[in-house]
Amino acid sequence: MNQTFDGSGIQMRSSEIFTPQHGFTQGIEGPACDKEGNLYAVNYERQGTIGKVTPEGECSVFLELPEGCIGNGIRFTRNGDMCIADYAGHHVFRYSFVTKELHVLAHDPTMNQPNDIAIMGNDIVFASDPKWADDTGQIWRIRPDGEMTLLESGMGTTNGIEVSPDERLLYVNESVQRRIWVYDLQEDGSISKKRLFHQFPDFGLDGMRCDVDGNLYVARFGKGTVAVLAPDGTVIEEIRLHGSNCTNVTFGGEDGCTVYVTIMDQGNVERFRANRPGRCRRLFGLV
Repeated sequence: MNQTFDGSGIQMRSSEIFTPQHGFTQGIEGPACDKEGNLYAVNYERQGTIGKVTPEGECSVFLELPEGCIGNGIRFTRNGDMCIADYAGHHVFRYSFVTKELHVLAHDPTMNQPNDIAIMGNDIVFASDPKWADDTGQIWRIRPDGEMTLLESGMGTTNGIEVSPDERLLYVNESVQRRIWVYDLQEDGSISKKRLFHQFPDFGLDGMRCDVDGNLYVARFGKGTVAVLAPDGTVIEEIRLHGSNCTNVTFGGEDGCTVYVTIMDQGNVERFRANRPGRCRRLFGLV
């Protein structure tokens, strides 16, 4: 990968294209890797599907969601079940690779649009819930038994959401307002002490992931970069992508240091190497 520096002295590298362009629809989102290193993302070939990409880059339709449902964020539980946010049907699904069954983990018709999701080691799920029509949003907590709690409303357009490696912090960004907020996080999934982590001057924000050191990788929608923020909120690196409208990121690969990025305008996945493994790999006990 090429390495340069931008005008502010921030290190810039570039990604490489991983899957063919337009194999996914422009609704591509929600990348997440299973324990074996297979990558999953929503809307492969057509809306309403979950696509599977092998480590070698072979793509196929893995799962069809129920009629009228369209996936967004994907995360894996400790035992390898797949959680899927369905923004069209106001569901969060849970799919078992053992029984091959998809069931509704949570549903609330008052949700705006369950978007990205994050997960703790105890399988508590957090869902961002934006209302794009008026640039507002909220945050939900979903317990393993499906109990839903509205944690906060009246926010900006909540989108990317992530838990820190030590599970003491919850990060939530607002796409239109270009802000990332951080909360103190308790073991029961309660949050407190909201404060501004970082505000960008331009472009949008989308999905986010932490590495094991607590650095936060943020998709900069419209700019075509992934920004890397240190635990103190300082931007330490940006990775230049081929596409402009990046929607989300995740970690995978044999050592957990490959970062996969879903690209809306190209309908594909790009990738680059990170210095440290992703926090999501720690949930599988791999790092």
